[in-house]
Amino acid sequence: MPTVKRAWAAFLVLAALAAPAFAAQRKVMLIVPGMNCSACRITLNKALKKIAGVEQVGIVLEQKLIIVTYDDAKTNVAALVKATTDAGYLSYEKRVEK
Repeated sequence: MPTVKRAWAAFLVLAALAAPAFAAQRKVMLIVPGMNCSACRITLNKALKKIAGVEQVGIVLEQKLIIVTYDDAKTNVAALVKATTDAGYLSYEKRVEK
């Protein structure tokens, strides 16, 4: 039995080490219709950067657009939209046709 336990423990360690290899860096564009001023930009930037996994936030105020680069193993688009909503700004994902 100790051999089985060791093998199982080794498997779990290897699986834990390999998990980050499956994570991918993703980018999403969020439209924020209510984003009108510099204070909006600052508020949304802070709200999004608080989320674990968010690596970069780019805001184009004139287009009411936020581009977020994030680690998909740590967060997702729904969490990003929730963060903007919790900060007082409704947002939705801009779908890009390929």
